[in-house]
Amino acid sequence: MPTDVIMPQMGESIFEGTITKWLKKAGDAVEKDEPLFEISTDKVDAEIPSPVAGVLAEIRIPEGATVEVNTVVAVISGTSGAATSGGASRAAGTNTSTAPEATPPAVVANDVPAQTDHVEAGKPQRTSPLVRRIAKENNLDLSRIAGTGLEGRITKEDVLRHLNERGIGSVPPKEGLATAQVVPLAPQPLSKMRAIIAQRMVESVQISPHVHIVYKVDMSRIARLREREKASFEQRHGVKLTYMPFIATAAIEALTKFPIVNASMVEGAIQYHANIHLGIAVALEWGLIVPVVKQAEGRGFADLARAIADLAARARAKKLLPDEASGSTFTLTNSGIFGEEFGTPIINQPESAILAIGGLRKEPVVVADAEGNDSIAIRSVQYFCLGFDHRTIDGADAGKFMSEFKRVLEGWDKEVG
Repeated sequence: MPTDVIMPQMGESIFEGTITKWLKKAGDAVEKDEPLFEISTDKVDAEIPSPVAGVLAEIRIPEGATVEVNTVVAVISGTSGAATSGGASRAAGTNTSTAPEATPPAVVANDVPAQTDHVEAGKPQRTSPLVRRIAKENNLDLSRIAGTGLEGRITKEDVLRHLNERGIGSVPPKEGLATAQVVPLAPQPLSKMRAIIAQRMVESVQISPHVHIVYKVDMSRIARLREREKASFEQRHGVKLTYMPFIATAAIEALTKFPIVNASMVEGAIQYHANIHLGIAVALEWGLIVPVVKQAEGRGFADLARAIADLAARARAKKLLPDEASGSTFTLTNSGIFGEEFGTPIINQPESAILAIGGLRKEPVVVADAEGNDSIAIRSVQYFCLGFDHRTIDGADAGKFMSEFKRVLEGWDKEVG
């Protein structure tokens, strides 16, 4: 008996999804709960498992298409009625866009070696006309590019990634011939997640009058504690001891003391939230997502560390539920992971503030002893930038919040569990 595969509703407020990648092709056998396709919604990117075991007899909705929830996107037949790939391709509505296509000779230079590190010699390239055009315009040899699509198909993303990493002109020019003229790439459509990020960032800047303040925090005490405790902490709790739970704990304490920073502007009035739902921005290869530690004020240090690590890992693996990426009241974003001093973040609406974490580094610092004598010492320091909505939060409130945040970190006196 055939089974319809539908676009799932990933949350109460989600009404459509975009199929970003089919992980199986028509005619493939699938197991129950085996990842079948990937989707992108306005909340999360996720892998959707097969509801039953059988054979993927028909793909009705191609990659890149956006459809409403409960739309039938594919059909799985029973194992006894296994369809061949040829038979499946004749079914009504089957997506045949993944059929093999040999790369035209014009794209691959004649003097390129017959075998490369990435592609098996003599194996035809599986590409689309768009991919071949981009390759031709940028003088690329497709046999040097590893495909990540179905059955090794070279996708547009593979070609653009290759261009970003290695540049234009990976085809060696023939001796005595001028290098082909470089033609600019055609504009590329935004992914669903990229389009949503763009829309929300523009909306946030238009809605909130952003103000930013930067504080330098001496993290030496925490750096020493972390170095001393990290091995035993991981052994006891199963997660690495990073700086994030220290920073999150300090933010939670400061938010508890100054709840205006945890508030939101709603229809011309200030709404104070009963709980601290802490958003942790996670950078993905394909965009950005903010999973949320709910009721963070009620969690101990180790529990907070586990929750942050778990959400980040599942965000990168596309395993988050929509409710785990919504409802935050305050967000932390680790801009310093890429080496910058600090960033000036855009507020994650409808929050009123966001805290950017700068890079941790050692610096010479003037310190005073008990008698008031100054000296220069090497300290581990970190810069933190608070972006806040000036409709809700005044500069004095922001300064008090950051001063408390700094006090907790510099005077850390808590057990890490």
